[in-house]
Amino acid sequence: IQKLCDRVASSTLLDDRRDAVRALKSLSKKYRLEVGIQAMEHLIHVLQTDRSDSEIIGYALDTLYNVISNDLEEEEQEENSPKHVDDLGSQFTEIFIKQQENVTLLLTLVEEFDFHVRWPGVKLLTSLLKQQGPQVQQIILVSPMGVSRLMDLLADSREVIRNDGVLLLQQLTKSNAAIQKIVAFENAFERLLDIITEEGNSDGGIVVEDCLLLLQNLLKNNNSNQNFFKEGSYIQRMKPWFEVGDDNCGWSAQKVTNLHLMLQLVRVLVSPTNPPGATSSCQKAMFHCGLLQQLCTILMATGVPADILTETINTVSEVIRGCQMNQDYFASVNAPSNPPRPAIVVLLMSMVNERQPFVLRCAVLYCFQCFLYKNQKGQGEIVSTLLPSTIDATGNSVSAGQLLCGGLFSTDSLSNWCAAVALAHALQENASLKEQLLRVQLATSIGNPPVSLLQQCTNILSQGSKVQTRVGLLMLLCTWLSNCSIAVTHFLHNPANIPFLTGQIAENLGEEEQLVQGLCALLLGISIYYNDNSLENYRKEKLKQLIEKRIGRENFIEKLGFISKHELYSKAAQKPQPSFSTPDHMMFDHEFTKLVKELEGVISKAIYKSSEEDKKEEEVKKTLEQHDNIVTHYKKVIREQDQELEELKQRVSTLTSQNEQLQATVTQQVSQIQQHKDQYNLLKVQLGKDTQHHNSHSEVFQMNGIQTEEVSKLKEELEEWKSKHELLQGQLREKDSVIEKLKSSHLEMGTTEQSSQTSKAGGLELSNELQKELEALRSQIQLQSAEISKLQMENQKLQVMNTAADPVVGDSSETEGRLEQEIRELKSEVKALSEEKESLKQHLDSSSSTVAILQDEKSKLQQEVAESKKEQDDLLVLLADQDQKLSALKIKLKDLGVPVEDEDDIESGDQGDEDEDGDDEEQD
Repeated sequence: IQKLCDRVASSTLLDDRRDAVRALKSLSKKYRLEVGIQAMEHLIHVLQTDRSDSEIIGYALDTLYNVISNDLEEEEQEENSPKHVDDLGSQFTEIFIKQQENVTLLLTLVEEFDFHVRWPGVKLLTSLLKQQGPQVQQIILVSPMGVSRLMDLLADSREVIRNDGVLLLQQLTKSNAAIQKIVAFENAFERLLDIITEEGNSDGGIVVEDCLLLLQNLLKNNNSNQNFFKEGSYIQRMKPWFEVGDDNCGWSAQKVTNLHLMLQLVRVLVSPTNPPGATSSCQKAMFHCGLLQQLCTILMATGVPADILTETINTVSEVIRGCQMNQDYFASVNAPSNPPRPAIVVLLMSMVNERQPFVLRCAVLYCFQCFLYKNQKGQGEIVSTLLPSTIDATGNSVSAGQLLCGGLFSTDSLSNWCAAVALAHALQENASLKEQLLRVQLATSIGNPPVSLLQQCTNILSQGSKVQTRVGLLMLLCTWLSNCSIAVTHFLHNPANIPFLTGQIAENLGEEEQLVQGLCALLLGISIYYNDNSLENYRKEKLKQLIEKRIGRENFIEKLGFISKHELYSKAAQKPQPSFSTPDHMMFDHEFTKLVKELEGVISKAIYKSSEEDKKEEEVKKTLEQHDNIVTHYKKVIREQDQELEELKQRVSTLTSQNEQLQATVTQQVSQIQQHKDQYNLLKVQLGKDTQHHNSHSEVFQMNGIQTEEVSKLKEELEEWKSKHELLQGQLREKDSVIEKLKSSHLEMGTTEQSSQTSKAGGLELSNELQKELEALRSQIQLQSAEISKLQMENQKLQVMNTAADPVVGDSSETEGRLEQEIRELKSEVKALSEEKESLKQHLDSSSSTVAILQDEKSKLQQEVAESKKEQDDLLVLLADQDQKLSALKIKLKDLGVPVEDEDDIESGDQGDEDEDGDDEEQD
């Protein structure tokens, strides 16, 4: 080896150096340590200086790979200890990457297209990453275009290099979010999904497996990449992976592995540990693209291997967890049986069947929990199958409720535990269902009267069954009774329950029973904390005295602490999915651990409270109730005032509509006047033509001249009258706007006292102005009527003149006839205008009556405002007294160490509602 190293270092001929490197390569597998120590420096020098010769570069890279890699033959692995082998590869890697230029040089060589350079370069870089991952990742990250150059390997047409490139990227992306993001944004998702499709999806070989592992690296715990994957519509491309077909007989080991990884990839996107918003958007995308439907098809298919079925159930669980749309779809899925049964029922049958594999039963329980998570509709449907009114009397079909009851009371302790936990999830954060479940009656045996489900649970508990069964039932009872006083009363109504609990807690039992003791203490604590003192013999104070006498407070608190100190409790609290190594470890449920955290502290405080403190707390509660009643009354008064305001608004809207109708009438009259104008202009044109025809008759011309002057005067006066008429209409419109102002001032008067005073003053001023304007209008009408009578007089004079001119005219009778016709039309127009004057007079009279009505309403509203002000003052005095009492009681409670809920938020919320109402009124 030393001689070969000297030849590599000193030979001037390239062929000699190449032969020496080839010889070192052949020795490097067997004499790994010696070659590594003596030749590494020379080999790195070859990589730097002989880049023009691809063959020697290839030999050098292969030699370095053999020295650094731990992928030895099986025989060699048996001879050497694995620890020694790992240390050797790690040490040589450390020597190589000490100079960062070596890794940069390797990245440059990987860019070469020559197969003999690129492939060994990829293998060497992969090996370096396996040995010293974080350090090599950092070097690649800081080198220019380092990650991008490696991404080009996925586009290589030679499958060997492409596949080894996938393995290289797997090592490169391990636990490094920055590199994961760069790889993702270098279009990795598109390329990897293309490779999976080319290889045949789940039917593909190990290449598909490698691609899926790389996708997992890129997506797991990386919110940025998950969002990029969703936004890029890559979820839709996952659907074909699960189209497994009907002939499920031929499942190769590789296909099982591939499908398992595909399901895990779906779970990565909808994991409960992801941010809720990201999970929800992925769940919706999976429903819309049909991926959930495809998974449900696998779920209900026959011949699917057990581990794939289990993982599919877990995947469906997380796709539907907390997503109402997906949960509703899952509830509608039916198994392909005759008659069809809901998928939930079929899965529950597997859960309570002790012959089914343990992991499958755990998966079904998780699926049921996810189906009910934040799904009150689903919870109601499950509980309804237990209620007497909905049970199928014919017994043809088995319901979910019947299966759960069957599992709850079977001889298999695991079925008992699973059914108890499943039923507890149906009651989670749903007080109404807890009350409804109290109605459930069970027929235990023929001839005996039915007993309630609650009673039957306590009966089994007291019979001393297995620890797992008792733990499950106690968890169900704790969930059922928590935050439900009616259920607590039903529980306490059975005289055997409290003695049983105190007896269990007081005994000194072994370690196995400590968990049961802790849960009994929790159940007893819930019975005290949520007790409404409706049963005289089991009031809070009496139960606390019983604990003090039979158990001791310190001992009770110690037993209560057994739950959270248990190792299985800590494990269950970590994640929602039940993951137990053996059935015996199946003790705690994830949601129940949250309940324990919530109740442990408050129960401890409740136990140490004295009777006086309890009494004071009761008094405070009563006072708070009285205060709530006063507030309710005040709200009722406000509602009534709101109704009155609404009625006033309706009246105002009615008046507004009447005003609009009047305005429409005025508009119609204006249009009629315009028509008269048009007719008059037409007559004028016709008269002009006739006068031109008869110019030859001088006497007639003189007569016509006289009549034309009279007619023109009449026209001028008529135009003047029309202008006055338009002025009158303008004044009428001003009067309408004044009425509107008066109405708005009346509305503003109803809101506050200050606004009422303002509107009062404004209303008086407006009414005075209105009276003045009405007087002015009346005087104008009188003047106009005088002018109209004057016009009529002139008209009569004109007629007399026409009569006197009859003998003079003689043969111009046709012209006179036309003039007489025109005069008659003018008469009719004057008459029509007189009628319009009368109608306007009537309109003014009606407006005057409207003003009088509005003034009456104003005075009534002023009286109502004064009354409401007085009533509000009384209410404010009463509220001030109540607030003083309430604050004094709160101070006392705080001094006693009782946590008091602050009512300021509620009051501020009410005040905010009043403010919003006030704003709405002002806007109106």
